[in-house]
Amino acid sequence: MPKTPPPELVPERIQDIDLESEMQGSFLEYAYSVIYSRALPDARDGLKPVQRRILYQMAEMGLRPERGHVKSARVVGEVMGKLHPHGDSAIYDALVRLAQDFALRVPLVDGHGNFGSLDDGPAAARYTEARLAAPAMALTENLDEDVVDFVPNYDGQFQQPAVLPAAFPNLLVNGASGIAVGMATNMAPHNLIEVVAAATHLLENPDATTEELMEFVPGPDFPSGGILMGLDGVKDAYTNGRGALKVRGKVSVEPLGPRRTGIIVSELPYMVGPERLIEKIRDAVQAKKLQGISDVTDLTDRNHGLRVAIGIKTGFDPNAVLEQLYRLTPLEDSFSINNVALVDGQPRTLGLKEMLSVYVAHRLEVITRRSRYRLARREERLHLVEGLLIAILDIDEVIQVIRSSDDSEQARTRLRSVFDLSELQAEYILELRLRRLTKFSRIELESERDALLAEISALTELLGSDVLLRAAVARELDAAADAYGTPRRTLLMNAAPPKPRATKGAVDLQIADAPTVLVLSTTGRAVRVDLGEGQELAVPARRSKHDAILATARTTVRSDIGALTSEGRVLRFSPVDLPSVPATSVQLAAGTPLRDYLGITTRGERILGFVRFDSDTPIALGTAQGTVKRIVPRTLPVRPDLEVIGMKPGDTVVGAMEAPDDADLVFVTTDAQLLRFSASAVRPQGAPAGGMAGVKLGSGAAVLFFGAVGAGAGGEAVVATVSGGESVLPGTDPGRAKVSVFAEYPAKGRGTGGVRAHAFLKGEDRLTVAWVGPGPAQAVDPTGAVRKLPETGARRDASGQPIDGVIGSIGRTLV
Repeated sequence: MPKTPPPELVPERIQDIDLESEMQGSFLEYAYSVIYSRALPDARDGLKPVQRRILYQMAEMGLRPERGHVKSARVVGEVMGKLHPHGDSAIYDALVRLAQDFALRVPLVDGHGNFGSLDDGPAAARYTEARLAAPAMALTENLDEDVVDFVPNYDGQFQQPAVLPAAFPNLLVNGASGIAVGMATNMAPHNLIEVVAAATHLLENPDATTEELMEFVPGPDFPSGGILMGLDGVKDAYTNGRGALKVRGKVSVEPLGPRRTGIIVSELPYMVGPERLIEKIRDAVQAKKLQGISDVTDLTDRNHGLRVAIGIKTGFDPNAVLEQLYRLTPLEDSFSINNVALVDGQPRTLGLKEMLSVYVAHRLEVITRRSRYRLARREERLHLVEGLLIAILDIDEVIQVIRSSDDSEQARTRLRSVFDLSELQAEYILELRLRRLTKFSRIELESERDALLAEISALTELLGSDVLLRAAVARELDAAADAYGTPRRTLLMNAAPPKPRATKGAVDLQIADAPTVLVLSTTGRAVRVDLGEGQELAVPARRSKHDAILATARTTVRSDIGALTSEGRVLRFSPVDLPSVPATSVQLAAGTPLRDYLGITTRGERILGFVRFDSDTPIALGTAQGTVKRIVPRTLPVRPDLEVIGMKPGDTVVGAMEAPDDADLVFVTTDAQLLRFSASAVRPQGAPAGGMAGVKLGSGAAVLFFGAVGAGAGGEAVVATVSGGESVLPGTDPGRAKVSVFAEYPAKGRGTGGVRAHAFLKGEDRLTVAWVGPGPAQAVDPTGAVRKLPETGARRDASGQPIDGVIGSIGRTLV
């Protein structure tokens, strides 16, 4: 045996290699690996290799939605050991993202445990559990029917799919992001229902343009919602594959407490968390770049979702502060779309039509391969069934042939020659169990044969017709949309956000002291309508909730005004922080409950009207026990909370209104009596006074309505009444209503009983609602929804007409 020479005698082997060529080759190989095997998704199923391997391995492990969760560490170990040898952290990060409902529009993994939030990372894999979500089953279905190609894993021991069948366009629905070498991708998520509609349209119209497809997919639909400002960037992205979007959070201006207004953030731009927003707001306030913010509170929880309350200092315009928030914080964020994906193994920048075309072609291939596989399996089964039927028809001879054969090979050969069977049929008959040789087995086999023939015919027809093939793809897409689709979350705004104005120094965000009109609905909601020079209020084109008006008052934004309550109090306040609505379309549904704004906590205490402290026109008050009083606002003491009438125990104020001497005061009682008399019969009194007798009440009756009708409006005023019964369960019978002309009611003296205003029918014994004022009258139900009243013109003592819904209150229209 020759001896091995010592190391010093082994000749050196030195090979000269050009460094530049070696670096180029190694870098290109690395770049190709990153692009193809890590960073970019496949345009067909929208998945990166690690995501595809996770979903496939979880399906192989049987982690279906109806099964229990398993430890994420177990999933990571299976994927790493069999398919993805790149470390557990990369696999777990991908698994976590597949489970995050704030990252994916349609999550593919059902996670149990702490899978992180926008501001915090997930728990370790040993603490969390996972299983496939139902949509993931649609991505992995039919893998056992030769629908896609399988390729070896990294060491050749296992097989893995090169692409998933993908029953819905996952690339568009969930988007993707990744950084490769020399390129990157950043794709926005979309609404599944809209994307399926576009794909179906493309199936039926292969020559459809991008503009036509955008009628079905108008823009991205982010999991976090938000408002997409401007669609120019969307059109660029759908046409060229690249575009920039502006996304704003969804906010509302709401009262945070008595006389305290705030901005409530309920949705944020995609991948922006509340902690990041709060941090940026605090930084801007400390740097004195942002004014008017008193505090920021994160009220987010599992039950109510995202909710960040931004307190606004008194006197600052919430809308002006909001514009600064958009400019200085992530409340408005940009999203750059770069649709780069792998098509036939090559990275390409894709527009909307290209992405849908690649997916549609993939699904057509999947359905074709699946149909061929099923056709082959059914033909094989039909072949065996036909052989069994031959054997059962002459079973005695079959048994005789088998018994007289020396071995199974001879039996197989004799069966084939005697009964003209194939080798497969003969082998199947030899393995036949005796219990199949019954009458019922023959009937079952004949039924199975007929069913197989029908299925083979349908599959053959499907494979021979492109129209039927496309229709089958469309049906399955619609089924996926029905099963997993959800309504759109992101609101699309066609107008782009206005560019911030160039300003020098600090921006004044305080609300100017301009003329305004306060409007109070009968349901207690109040708004502020700021008027420009020469501008007047306008009636909304369509009626909406809370549009029955109880009171209005002209004042200025920063002046003091009073709110008169049913307890006989006047609460002084400034309307500066009330919600402001445009004069061109006053929507009281946008208002705030004035009780909450004023901090009223007494149960049952209602706001009845406004008091202008600089006015010399007396205010008239009427109580439930029939007392009337007039008081001049200018004579009231300057106090934040002032009693303006001394009432007997149990009495409450039912109405308050400006009432000059030439006006008529009106009482309507629960027993349908209406009293009208001149306001001059009631002399003005001071604040402590208890008023004087107004109306004489019948036994058990109380005042239901009190108001004033001006001298100029008497001819246009109407009386609206609604009758009901005390024994009727509230809300079950709407009752009967009528609207009559106020001029038909004669005037009588103060302290008398009035005249009848409504005739009761059987089962009715009282009025439930009454109102007198300038027509037309506006009725709403207890929730504020508009209700229809009968036409004006009924006799003053008529019984009224049936109505279609319960009326909670009646007021006047805006102008």
